[in-house]
Amino acid sequence: MRITCVHQGCELYGSDRSFVESMEALRLTFPQAEIDVVLPGNGPIVARLRPFVSSVNFEPLWILRRKNLARLATIGLLQLPVALWRAAQRMRASDLVYINTTVIVDYSLVARLFKGRVITHVHEIPTGIVLKVLRGLLRLSGAEIIFNSYATTSAYQMPADVCAHVIYNGIAGPQMAEPMSYDGSRPLKVLMLGRISRIKGQEILVEAAASLPADLRARLQIRIVGNAFEDAPREEALKALIAARGLAAHITVLPFADDPAEHYRWADVVAVPSKLPESLGRVAIEAMSWGRPVIASAIGGLREIVADKGTGWLVAPDQVAPLSAELADIIAHPAAWSNFAISARTRYETIFSQASAATAIGNVMAAALQRRRQKNPTGSSAALVRDGA
Repeated sequence: MRITCVHQGCELYGSDRSFVESMEALRLTFPQAEIDVVLPGNGPIVARLRPFVSSVNFEPLWILRRKNLARLATIGLLQLPVALWRAAQRMRASDLVYINTTVIVDYSLVARLFKGRVITHVHEIPTGIVLKVLRGLLRLSGAEIIFNSYATTSAYQMPADVCAHVIYNGIAGPQMAEPMSYDGSRPLKVLMLGRISRIKGQEILVEAAASLPADLRARLQIRIVGNAFEDAPREEALKALIAARGLAAHITVLPFADDPAEHYRWADVVAVPSKLPESLGRVAIEAMSWGRPVIASAIGGLREIVADKGTGWLVAPDQVAPLSAELADIIAHPAAWSNFAISARTRYETIFSQASAATAIGNVMAAALQRRRQKNPTGSSAALVRDGA
């Protein structure tokens, strides 16, 4: 049996790590299958994939990104027929095809010709014209769909006859939560982890810190970890803002880390001040797996992760004042949230563990394969599914 899995990136950001975990789930479900991965290029993700997949292939993919729209609408159209042919060849040779995210246009278009063997895993909530295009593309594909949250499901508004599932991303967290010792006697350590971009809200966190009274600002340390993806001016602008607000002694900007464990151990609280809807919010889940309360924007899938005043705090998105006020209260009243760390870890184990997601994804794939076998009784590939899947 052959499963083709297509992913749009080659780094190790949140969506990339989620793809690795999905490949681990597939290997557990189909231990003898040929699992072929297609990526647009080589990168850090490859080493993480090797233990779970049979091959990693680098091929040009027709990927829809906002910054590439002009190019795709011109020279990209000339390359599309070849991309469609390449995708069709791989799909024809596969028993199942797993497309990770809706932005891989060539595979999504060809999926219509191979209904019943394609599953698209949706991890993003775009806006404006991009959302309209991706929504239409998803409907046109005829693929079975896995949404990573109810917020994502709501954004895409699929017809009732579409076969769709909601499976929260499962995160491979530490075996147990790290102790968290903040009692107000030292500065509060706030971590923000992720790509520096227009939607993540790094500048909102900086302005919120700058808005604190001087005595509270002196009791705060912020660590921003991440890089701007092919956008060096944005990264420099963030550093300039920190300097302009006189926060160089309180805010440190560090480069992206393949393994963020050190940063989670350092933190008391993790901030996810997203300006636009997150489809789910991997950093928030990772933080809770480490026993770190999360202060997050009350938007998109983040509302499904963080229990307000239980495992963290939800604040109005894209607004400085609510975030600043919540930070002030967190700094000044540590006893009020002393039990949040334990509650965060418990919520992670109950809802967002890797094992629960792996089982759910494996069951969806196994059921799709079983339906194909029933339509083609002479096929034997379903025998490779693990017992009980």
